[in-house]
Amino acid sequence: MATILVTGSCGGVGSWTVDHFADAGHEVVGVDLRTPPGTRENVDFKAADLTDYGETKQLIEAAGPDAVVHLAAIPNPESHAGSRVFENNVVSTYNVLDAAGAVGARIAWASSESLYGTVFSEADWLPDAFPIDEETPTEPEDPYGLSKVVGEEIAARVARRYGVSAVSLRASWVTYPGSEKTRTAREGFDPATADLSGNCWSYVDVRDLIAAVEAAIDPDSSKPPIEGHEAVLVTAAENFLGRDTAATIEAVHGDLPADCDIEGDEVVFDCSKAKRLFGWEPEHPWREAEDAEVTGPGFL
Repeated sequence: MATILVTGSCGGVGSWTVDHFADAGHEVVGVDLRTPPGTRENVDFKAADLTDYGETKQLIEAAGPDAVVHLAAIPNPESHAGSRVFENNVVSTYNVLDAAGAVGARIAWASSESLYGTVFSEADWLPDAFPIDEETPTEPEDPYGLSKVVGEEIAARVARRYGVSAVSLRASWVTYPGSEKTRTAREGFDPATADLSGNCWSYVDVRDLIAAVEAAIDPDSSKPPIEGHEAVLVTAAENFLGRDTAATIEAVHGDLPADCDIEGDEVVFDCSKAKRLFGWEPEHPWREAEDAEVTGPGFL
């Protein structure tokens, strides 16, 4: 069994990630600004300010992890000053990934589809082509998307400097089994009045995102890790509206890229690289997830 350090361990994705690896029998070190009120078998919770390099390095050196999963971040630019979002996300990512690289840990961290620039843009604009893949230019205007662009450069630098594996997971909006959010959004959707959608109603189930994390760090395998740095899109295969994607984009945005190769409710993101690289495909569509009864983390 591996030792896996997870940052943002009290957050939504982080807490589910901690639970998953602890259930699998791994030794987990969960790191957040505060420790949770409860305890969890196989988990050692630590409180740390990840924007402090000394704290971060000391904690990671002491844990000696086989893998580091970096999920801690301010998740959008709308609830904090932009400078705080950018500084927190970039500095913490540098500190965590550099310290992880120095101890030879495999790395997976939460980048975002927001780095393409459409999600938090104040203008209504679409990319030059659909589907979007890892080669689509990143053109963020907001501090959150920009922090993810810089974070991927940090991950690439750490992979070069220390010779470790680093995977940047470009995840979409994360949903949870049993949640009503996708149902509410879908049932209240009217193309004539709908808000613009920078990610074109894409999402990823938290269980599928964790599966991508696990595939990226591959804690149970003796095979060589992924070489260097790779950025990989991870989203569900379909939009959560149950509508024709291209027709809905055209109805809401008033336009479509001239190059548009998507069919039916197919999502606008091409996740085939994740399948090629480590065999990942989404397995939890909203149609079954909305009514799923899955117990979440009990230590919060």
